[in-house]
Amino acid sequence: MLDALRDAVHDMQEWVTAWAVSPLGPLMLAILSGAESIFFPIPPDPLLIALALANPSRAMMFAVITTAASVGGGVVGHYLGRRFGRPLLARFRGAQVDRVEAMFQRHGFWAIVLAGLTPLPYKLFTIAAGVLDVPRGRFILASIVGRGTRFLLIGAVIQIWGDRFADFLDEQFDLVAIALGALMLLAVAALFVWSRRSGREAGEPAETPLPADDTTP
Repeated sequence: MLDALRDAVHDMQEWVTAWAVSPLGPLMLAILSGAESIFFPIPPDPLLIALALANPSRAMMFAVITTAASVGGGVVGHYLGRRFGRPLLARFRGAQVDRVEAMFQRHGFWAIVLAGLTPLPYKLFTIAAGVLDVPRGRFILASIVGRGTRFLLIGAVIQIWGDRFADFLDEQFDLVAIALGALMLLAVAALFVWSRRSGREAGEPAETPLPADDTTP
């Protein structure tokens, strides 16, 4: 059963990256980026990387498309969470939901940033943000910070180094993935520490409850 699941995921990844050689590649990148923020299991990174490596001069454009579509899909997930509530969130595994809720209670804004930066299931955070009444404006800002940092970094690296990065990626893919993940986590940790210190200097509590957004349906 587990092997069959792995094969299915691998086949889906190959199907995703195959769009890199199609004229419809950028459109499919936008569609998959939006869908991944709601329900699709494969992140857009493989297609973004494949498209960018095929045309390094347009790498940043592809990164902007990925960011915009991903955040747009996240807004849809946020709306679905607010509209349909906990039954929708309950479709995910219970342990995952409990961890996400605990992260929201402790970190709020930064939980969304972290989900956008890392391999954490961003779709789960978009829906949970709606269920837990995270204000839409705060959610969008956090998503732009997290998703934008992740995808624009990929685009910038490929646009600057192009073919040299492609050769290095082929030889040291695991090392690159670990390094990018470590950099993302360090960036989030630094931002979180800075926000806590700023709150203390302003005389605010380190953790504040998320206010309800009464201006959205």
